[in-house]
Amino acid sequence: MHLDVQDLRNFYYRSALGRAAQHSLRTRMLELWPEAKGQTVVGFGFAAPLLRPYLADARRVMTLMPGPQGVMPWPAGMPNTSVLTEETLWPIETGHVDRLVLMHGLETSDRQGDLLEECWRVLGPGGRALFIVPNRAGFWARSDITPFGYGRPYSLGQLETQLRKHQFLPERQLGALYLMPSTRRTFRRAGPLFEKVGRHMPTIMAGGAFMVEVTKLVYPPKGKVARTPARRSIRVLEGVGAVTPSAVQAVLPQPM
Repeated sequence: MHLDVQDLRNFYYRSALGRAAQHSLRTRMLELWPEAKGQTVVGFGFAAPLLRPYLADARRVMTLMPGPQGVMPWPAGMPNTSVLTEETLWPIETGHVDRLVLMHGLETSDRQGDLLEECWRVLGPGGRALFIVPNRAGFWARSDITPFGYGRPYSLGQLETQLRKHQFLPERQLGALYLMPSTRRTFRRAGPLFEKVGRHMPTIMAGGAFMVEVTKLVYPPKGKVARTPARRSIRVLEGVGAVTPSAVQAVLPQPM
């Protein structure tokens, strides 16, 4: 079940903990994708807080928000890029997306398989997708005061298995949200230190969220491929109209 867009907006833009989470996630994403010049960037779910760095140089930025969640205009003070869409039927042509970010989209979906198939469809050749999901073993998945406490949390192995099943190849993994999901001032002040230490830890010991970058797999046909040799076209009247010296002699009267 998707969260309401108003609750997501209030968390990421109107609370200190949400702004800290936004900074943590965006910083980690920029380590993977520092720029997207001339590319088409799409976010699904509630990925808007992460996409602002790409507005200046990307060819196009689009934020897709599922119907059960609702939509809000974004970005503030600029032309709107938000689109309210069906969860598994996006208004994007096949193979036109270079960078795709899913946050608060996969773990809250009731049709995860269909959603992943739609992600595969829109991703273009050489394109990359980034899936951001709650860490099942992290503190954020156990707290109801953050959006990461809702939906289905994952372990890294569970997420990668599901992505491979739908023809995605995991390339890189990162952990994020090492700060504590607490509104207490003591924990907020210690947040930057937790983030600094957490970035040097193995991904499997991630904080509140996993970030998995994938590419699109296109499998060749299975089994033995039958090759049909090209057939030479048959010209039924080939050579009929040709005139040769022997043919001329045959029709001329012979001397007596």
